[in-house]
Amino acid sequence: MDATLRAILLTTTLSGVVSISAAAFLSFGLLARMAERMVSLSVGIMLSTSLLHAMPEAIESKVAPVSLFATLLGGLLTFFMLEKMAIVHGGTPADASHPAQSVGHGHHHGSHGTTRSAWMVLVGDGLHNFTDGIMIAAAFLADPALGILTGMAIVAHEIPQEVGDFVVLLNSGYSRARAYLFNLLCSLMALVGGVLGYYMLDKAGNLVPYVLTFASAGFLYVAISHLMPQLQRKDTWRDSLPQLGLIAIGILVVLLILD
Repeated sequence: MDATLRAILLTTTLSGVVSISAAAFLSFGLLARMAERMVSLSVGIMLSTSLLHAMPEAIESKVAPVSLFATLLGGLLTFFMLEKMAIVHGGTPADASHPAQSVGHGHHHGSHGTTRSAWMVLVGDGLHNFTDGIMIAAAFLADPALGILTGMAIVAHEIPQEVGDFVVLLNSGYSRARAYLFNLLCSLMALVGGVLGYYMLDKAGNLVPYVLTFASAGFLYVAISHLMPQLQRKDTWRDSLPQLGLIAIGILVVLLILD
């Protein structure tokens, strides 16, 4: 088996297992405050991975910069439209947007605790993980260091999101074991996406810069439209300074790996 494919398989598997297990640990009442801290760290890792590594890597290719930035624009609009469609056709559970606030509350009387909401979350999570796998494959095909960074960024942003998913499932009547199992199965879609991405992109290497740019759009969209607004709700320096520190740590991690 090719070393790159082994790295993709290992990274997609670990990213799924680690994010699901950490989210379960947080969701089941332990260290729930860490979920909010992970949001700040996610912002630093995702923004710096996109802007300091993935986009420069794509621009160094032979592709015209205007094509890449058009892809970036298209990616941002695509993620916006996909989310808009999800909202129009069923709504986004409020709990999933505020994981740190909802953990451990409303388990038996959540207003969004319906089977439909649970399955919407699971289907959306599976598709999201599939896309993450393709992103990881594209990153490893471009540069192993970028593949590691992308895996880290995905784990960092998946944990707060998975906490929200667990809350929705628990409020829908799922047992803890069942919620963990279903989320774990959804996480394995990253493995499928990674394998397909490896074989598709390896045969069409000229697509890698575009996929990297599209992946950057996904990270930028999640960081700017979902994570940063959560941080803005804290309006005191006592709350804001730790946020800034964790964002800086996330950026520093990326810079250290780049060196």
